[in-house]
Amino acid sequence: MWFPDSAARPLTRRQAVALGAGAFAVLVAPAALRRRRRTLVTRTIPVMGTTAEVMVVHDDPALAQAAIDDAFDRLRWVDRTMTRFDPASDLGRANLGAARDAVAVHPATALVVAEAIRWAERTEGRFDPALARVTEAWDLGERTSPPAAAAYRRLAGRALYRRVEVGSRDGRPVIRYLDADVGLDLGGIAKGYGVDRAVEALRAAGIRDAVVNAGGDLFAIGRSPEGDPWRVGVRSPHDPSRIGGTIEVEDAAVATSGDYFQGFDHEGRRYHHIMDPATAEPVVTVRHSVTVMAGRCLEADAAATAVFGLDPAAAGRRLRMAAPEARLVSTA
Repeated sequence: MWFPDSAARPLTRRQAVALGAGAFAVLVAPAALRRRRRTLVTRTIPVMGTTAEVMVVHDDPALAQAAIDDAFDRLRWVDRTMTRFDPASDLGRANLGAARDAVAVHPATALVVAEAIRWAERTEGRFDPALARVTEAWDLGERTSPPAAAAYRRLAGRALYRRVEVGSRDGRPVIRYLDADVGLDLGGIAKGYGVDRAVEALRAAGIRDAVVNAGGDLFAIGRSPEGDPWRVGVRSPHDPSRIGGTIEVEDAAVATSGDYFQGFDHEGRRYHHIMDPATAEPVVTVRHSVTVMAGRCLEADAAATAVFGLDPAAAGRRLRMAAPEARLVSTA
């Protein structure tokens, strides 16, 4: 359930025991821990271009710490394997050579790429994982003004995801590109997959109550120290130091896409990291964030990317077609 605030309110230490660098703040009252005599173990690491945090409620702090170690190992592995920024990663090698010949990848990478292509098909190309060349042309980490149109216009409206093949050779998964302009960028789905893998690690260790929060992707296991569903504050896109509303989450994932994470303002327009495959430019929108809930973080991550910029009615229709189990929580 979404609880909008009448006015965005500031975060305080008493309200938020754990604060990530992304869209979410997990709200826990310290008094509840003392009252119920439960231990909350929290740790953060930099990974996947953000700050990831894991919160575990357990009576045995040593067991909780070991489970968090395993969860972080899963996140780091997904990051190393599926980043496009390392030429030795699966995506790095594919983006360098898959247009010439098939490139062998880990089965997990093949699975995420296949899921990404399915999302592209279900959303009629609104979600396209093959836009790395577009992202490179915009280079939002360095630019303060748009690139020349010639750098990206030829990539617009190409449905490049249709030029990616996931297959096998000699019993190993392989990826092949059928167009030299294809480049895979799993930024809209791999972080969600990494959170799902971290959740698997916690559950395998016997953890029943926990949160994994990686930037704009979060999964809540079980219940909070108060015994209620976890209360997750969603940062206001207009002032990220404040909470715009709260969500109750229990054994589910939420993901937020917004134009305030990365980008720049130029001549009255916001240029951000969420690209429109139809124009090969950042999505033009008056809405600055969207939050989606789903059973898996991979699904919530891809869904939030796919419906970013749509009005609520259109976003709801798109989700019903692409992922009936996902639902729109909020737009702002």
